[in-house]
Amino acid sequence: MIGKARSIAGEVRALGATCCSDCVLAKALFTGIIETTGAVAGVSTAGPGMRLAVEGGCVSEGIRIGASVAVDGVCLTVSEINGERLSFDVVRETLERSTLSELKSGTQVNLERALAVGDRFDGHFVQGHVDGLGRLVRRIASGTRFELRFTTEAPLMPAIVPKGSIAVSGVSLTITDVSAEEFGVALVPTTLRETNLGDLREGSPVNLETDILARTVLHALARGAPGGITMERLGEHGFL
Repeated sequence: MIGKARSIAGEVRALGATCCSDCVLAKALFTGIIETTGAVAGVSTAGPGMRLAVEGGCVSEGIRIGASVAVDGVCLTVSEINGERLSFDVVRETLERSTLSELKSGTQVNLERALAVGDRFDGHFVQGHVDGLGRLVRRIASGTRFELRFTTEAPLMPAIVPKGSIAVSGVSLTITDVSAEEFGVALVPTTLRETNLGDLREGSPVNLETDILARTVLHALARGAPGGITMERLGEHGFL
């Protein structure tokens, strides 16, 4: 299963999906199940990019220089370790395409180490390659129900489908419904407690990564992939 996922990830990059140049291990995969949140310990300019330091907590256990960590859904490479404090070098492109440029000391970020072969898989395949930004437009709380609704860039909407998966600031979530300009996700109490999504306010920006399988199909259809993938053929083989 893991090997197949890595093969799919390679196909997505070949078909033109966005890529995160900060992540040395280009085939690192995540699950969207956040291990912990950590406070930003420092932000400093490093040439055209940024040096980011984060208190890693349990994510620091057994970590090594060059390891991949998803920080609010962005795949970054550990460049320095000082106790539980992890440092990352973030390139300009990533700053321009994600919310990392807005981080300040004390901000809580979602953290997840890259998936290891043999690990239990509880979320969905997440690459840590941000497709675009979303913005929270509504928080809906009613009894035990808690929903967040986001708007995003129009090119992302075709890959956002009801009951499909999406990573919001690195958190694997199920899409509840989709309209022409926005989509909703439902959160359980555990997600609110263990991630930073419960701290979002209307207008807050988030990193979005659409589902790798949806992106693969859309890119293949758009580019006329070898083998003649069509909506009819997808239906014949049970994908629709």
